[in-house]
Amino acid sequence: MSEHAVTFLLADPEHRLAGVRLIQDVRIPGDQLGFHRSADGWKLVIDRPPVNRMEYLLELRHAGGGTETVLDPGNSRQVAGAFGPKSVLEFPGYTPPGWLSTAAEPGNVTAVDVPVKALDAAVSVRVWSPQGTQPGERLPLLVVHDGPEYDTLASLTRYLSAGVAGHWLPRLRAALLSPGPRNRWYSASMRYTRALCTTVLPAITGRVATSGRVGMGTSLGALAMLHAYCRYPDAFDALFLQSGSFFLPRFDSHERRFPYYRRVVRFVTDTHDGGLPPRPVPAVLTCGVIEENLENNRLMVKAMRGRAYPVTLHEVPDMHNYTAWRDAFDPYLTELLGQVSQ
Repeated sequence: MSEHAVTFLLADPEHRLAGVRLIQDVRIPGDQLGFHRSADGWKLVIDRPPVNRMEYLLELRHAGGGTETVLDPGNSRQVAGAFGPKSVLEFPGYTPPGWLSTAAEPGNVTAVDVPVKALDAAVSVRVWSPQGTQPGERLPLLVVHDGPEYDTLASLTRYLSAGVAGHWLPRLRAALLSPGPRNRWYSASMRYTRALCTTVLPAITGRVATSGRVGMGTSLGALAMLHAYCRYPDAFDALFLQSGSFFLPRFDSHERRFPYYRRVVRFVTDTHDGGLPPRPVPAVLTCGVIEENLENNRLMVKAMRGRAYPVTLHEVPDMHNYTAWRDAFDPYLTELLGQVSQ
């Protein structure tokens, strides 16, 4: 790996493979992903993509037929993700967040299952609080779609614990919402939004005292959080939305096979046509610098600014993955939480 190029090598001294292909999401053209046979294996050289990290897999085509997708056996560095582990390259200049190595109390977690008749299901919630917090202590509440995944794959409560312990975050709680049937619930579903705002949130606030509420989500979870705010504007006092799936036909026609595509497009189009609530709240959006969702996030910010929302978009040097979202917590979520607690 050099400043401008990345070299991949795969040993194959017995010539068991008929081909090797790089699987990636950093938008390298398809005709540049095939490895070439070298003396004792396979080799691929690509230009360094404009990101600080690169997650990838290798597709192996066997000489006897069939293919398989594997981690890179020549790279011991791996990262967990929503669809399983991947190999990862960290380019010069990348530094993981400092708070990952900060000692902090883990906090307390209380599990709550909220039955919702309209969903024919219970919404599972894990309420995180700083060590020693009493239920009657009024604190800001961070409401997080895909909460358990955010915690497992992006160390969310570790970030919160480190921030509270270091006094660079206010004391606060987090409600980590399990996604259930994610595609159906998080795709601008009025049934889910009504359940969240009229049943789930009251169940949480009936157990712990809260002050301001910050809605947080990523991808479809960000879309669903914006939908909840638009339909129930008093439910949230700020929004932290990462890589939101704000589908529009001009950018996202490739998503047409998604079963709820039209419902999402109708909602997003409505927000651009004046459907945002006349109660502007602070909003922070983050998105990868070459993500497919970048253009629709830029347009969403433009729509929000047109309605006088105090909104910012931060384009980060990574892609659509939990490490990218984790790395954007500080300073962007840090600043928003500090603003809400004032």
